Amino acid sequence: MEYRRLGRSGLRVSVLSYGTWVTFGEQGDLDTAVASLEVARRAGVNSFDTADGYGRGAAEELLGLALQQTAWDRASYVLATKLFSGVRDCVNMRQTLNRKYLMCALDEALDRLRTRFVDLVYCHRPDPATPLEETVWAMSDLVAAGKAHYWGTSDWPVAQIRAAWELADRHHLRKPVMEQRELNLIERGRIGGEFAQLRDELGLGLATWSPLASGLLTGKYGRGVPPGSRGALPGYHWMVPALVDPARNRQVSELAAIARELGASPAQLAIAWCTAQRGVSTVILGASHPRQLSENLRALDIATQLTEAVMARLDQLFQ
Repeated sequence: MEYRRLGRSGLRVSVLSYGTWVTFGEQGDLDTAVASLEVARRAGVNSFDTADGYGRGAAEELLGLALQQTAWDRASYVLATKLFSGVRDCVNMRQTLNRKYLMCALDEALDRLRTRFVDLVYCHRPDPATPLEETVWAMSDLVAAGKAHYWGTSDWPVAQIRAAWELADRHHLRKPVMEQRELNLIERGRIGGEFAQLRDELGLGLATWSPLASGLLTGKYGRGVPPGSRGALPGYHWMVPALVDPARNRQVSELAAIARELGASPAQLAIAWCTAQRGVSTVILGASHPRQLSENLRALDIATQLTEAVMARLDQLFQ
């Protein structure tokens, strides 16, 4: 396993992380969760990602129980969560980044995760209704209190990330040091352009999610939505049109042909491509079964085969 610095910070994270969106919140059970964590650990994964919005706290709860059962040394892994969605249906505690919510939400997340601190805490979405200064002060205070070691943003506009960083710098507060964004062969533009310039200028770490485009790049949606897949879950039907799109699935068929030439699956090639993108600190994998996770982790075995010619073919295929 390769370990990369999280931007300019001193923290090193495994180039592949294990995330819990859907797989722990809606699909998981404790035995499967523990087995998946053990598979990740044996492969060298040291970074695990969750959020209070995943299953309204259920993913954090299950991850906390699973980590407790593994009895790993807490210093040996990096734990991340994200705040914004909340778990309560009451004013001030849902879809916000106000100080009251952030202070309460991280304390409750730590309880669910059964830990005294998280290494990374993200503002999961921007909150235009809360003054940015209030959010930055609160996040800085959480780090100062030792409840998190670093804070960052997730899916924030470039201008707002810059404003938050400059505000923290001006007031000598803890600055945001990482951003989390979607990245895969289909959704490629969000880490380029203005964001790439900002990332380089501020030294932001970059964690990326959905390397398989919610399973599309595995090829399993070429003949419709299979039972047990993410697209078949209640509440995820909004994904189906993109997952079964004929044009996209034709691209995936060609991706599979390139992967076969390299002795890999389309999923492994898609993940390896993500790790090769400039500025990426870690790629967050999601897998509902240990066997699936083990297969996807083998993406690192073909990373050395991503020659300029292979990358050019992928770029042409997914223009």
